[in-house]
Amino acid sequence: MTMYATLEEAIDAAREEFLADNPGIEEEDADVQQLNIQKYILQDGDIMWQAEFFAEEGEDGECLPILSGEGAQAIFDGDYDEIELRQEWLEENTLHEWDEGEFQLEPPLDTEEGQTAADEWDER
Repeated sequence: MTMYATLEEAIDAAREEFLADNPGIEEEDADVQQLNIQKYILQDGDIMWQAEFFAEEGEDGECLPILSGEGAQAIFDGDYDEIELRQEWLEENTLHEWDEGEFQLEPPLDTEEGQTAADEWDER
């Protein structure tokens, strides 16, 4: 799955992917039941986002479930405020890159590399 610089881009890409995975459904007829989102902080401090839509509630994906039912459908339909959606995100669920392409909720403190990453995160 690809990461995007803005939450809006991630949602747009997730909408396109949902429609591509369900070729018989038109965008205006899509019935979405779940929205999953994941926020990442890269080593250089950049924030990246992923999003996924599902037709059934409770489906597992790469991201964390954030909205279901009418809320997920509203996001799919483009009826949302990105600022409000960002405020819904719990920072303790953010994944941090501690080594290239490797993400964790917290860095491993038992290695020099992990301790360096933790020190950098504390500085932010």
